Amino acid sequence: MRVLLLSDIHSNLEGLDACLGVAPSCDKVVNLGDIVGYGASPNEVTERSRKLGGLFVRGNHDKACTGVMGVESFNPVAGLAALWTKQTLNPDHLEFLKNLPKGPLPLDGLPDVQLVHGSPLDEDQYVIVLQDAVEPLMRTTVPLTFFGHTHIQCVFSVKENKLELMRPMYRSKDGTDTYEVKLDRGVRYLVNPGSVGQPRDGDKRAGFAVFDTESYLFTFHRVPYNIKGAQERIVAAKLPDRLATRLNDGR
Repeated sequence: MRVLLLSDIHSNLEGLDACLGVAPSCDKVVNLGDIVGYGASPNEVTERSRKLGGLFVRGNHDKACTGVMGVESFNPVAGLAALWTKQTLNPDHLEFLKNLPKGPLPLDGLPDVQLVHGSPLDEDQYVIVLQDAVEPLMRTTVPLTFFGHTHIQCVFSVKENKLELMRPMYRSKDGTDTYEVKLDRGVRYLVNPGSVGQPRDGDKRAGFAVFDTESYLFTFHRVPYNIKGAQERIVAAKLPDRLATRLNDGR
């Protein structure tokens, strides 16, 4: 089975369209949360995500944009975007996002795979550096965890108490590109497919991933998208300018 992994779309319709335009045919779609927030196309992105179907876990912005949690912990820019999103979402999409399930969740038929937004221990935890991954890797009993939240493509692993962090090395930061990682069934992993709508690893291209459950091959993808179009939507919606400019930086 091939699984399409999407995360942190953040209301970026242009980024989502670009990813879906190059994604290979897959048997299952997984959405690791933060469908909305930041960007200016919450209804369009939510509708597209719902039509794709598959498995969903909620993200912190999905919660904040629907009133499940407050915005007190957000920075002012993120908080303003969340409040705008809540006012902009149509009632049906608002209800769908409000009822997204909390991770971790199992991947259908695969007891060795789980899906979370932040970490297996805390759905809102940021796992960015190796130190962040130590406790989740040591405490979880599931060998393979797919997570989002940080907007950074990476693989954390532990084998015989040896911890490692790997990030994909692309040939360039232009054009469509892939990076393959052969996973080992005897190793415990935390794997992040990256962000569709707001990458933060210095590469402005939209990111997603595909996992082959039979070969245990994980393929990172990066694809250019219409950043200008996404920025124009943000400006037209009168959202903070920083939400538009950061798309050019990949930060």
